[in-house]
Amino acid sequence: MAAYKFHVFQPGQPAINADTRFCAVYGFPIRHSASPAMHNAAFAALGLNWRYLAFEVHPDDLRAAIEGARVMGFAGLNLTVPHKLLALELVDALDKSARKWGAVNTIRFESAGVDGRAKIRAVGFNTDADAIVAALREDLKLELRRARVLLLGAGGAGRTAALKLAAEKVAELFLVNRTQSKARAVAAEIKRQFPSQRVTVGYPESGVDLLINATSLGLKPDDKLPLNKKRFSLDQARAVYDMIYRPAETALLKAARKAGCQTANGLGMLLHQGARAFEIWTGKPAPLGVMRRALEAEVYQSTVHGP
Repeated sequence: MAAYKFHVFQPGQPAINADTRFCAVYGFPIRHSASPAMHNAAFAALGLNWRYLAFEVHPDDLRAAIEGARVMGFAGLNLTVPHKLLALELVDALDKSARKWGAVNTIRFESAGVDGRAKIRAVGFNTDADAIVAALREDLKLELRRARVLLLGAGGAGRTAALKLAAEKVAELFLVNRTQSKARAVAAEIKRQFPSQRVTVGYPESGVDLLINATSLGLKPDDKLPLNKKRFSLDQARAVYDMIYRPAETALLKAARKAGCQTANGLGMLLHQGARAFEIWTGKPAPLGVMRRALEAEVYQSTVHGP
């Protein structure tokens, strides 16, 4: 099994004691996550007696894992692949962001009075939608309003990205998913919410300004490319964005760079969704610079040891 560095302790953080608050990220898989490094650096920078952990949780166990965090007094959770859609039915209430974008990637546990008694409820939020747009603008300097976009993946992250891109009024959106019915369902949802948006299920017949990978293909070294090269060639894309950030350069990004595309990985998206989650949990402004430096050190400088 590969060994990964999870930075649970940061210099300057108070020692763990009975007052320590905990947050965590759940995913399946989870060992690639850089969120612990980012959030623990932020807690240390603000002198908070908080810690952030990472747990691999099978989808079948997600309900029990959320309930476990609630009863153990966790402040909040992040959810990554494949939990973002499942969690819609597993929280007590949905923030307007989760209702609008139809996925939950952040949970806050908060006290709510019920019949004169205090009850801790789980409230679901979505911080991915704004994060993807912020990252695209920062990392690729794209004007989304006039862009033709090919989006690979219609799961939790892909669905959110598709809806947000429609809200940004991209020129045309092409949706590709391994299960075509999921792509058609997302396209239908876009047409209901944004009737004037041009959306097509399938590959474009000409070039695009941006290709986004919202699938998990690329996390493993032996993963195949997330697109059908017979249907679409990377030299038809001006820019390629991969939501995966570890490895820092996936096979898709490597191939796109060789094809002459402008490229960026998902580090910026992780940064912005994490900063918003931090603010939701703590009520304090996120130290964005600290979080960015921690992520860059973790992803670009940390050593991953082989088996």
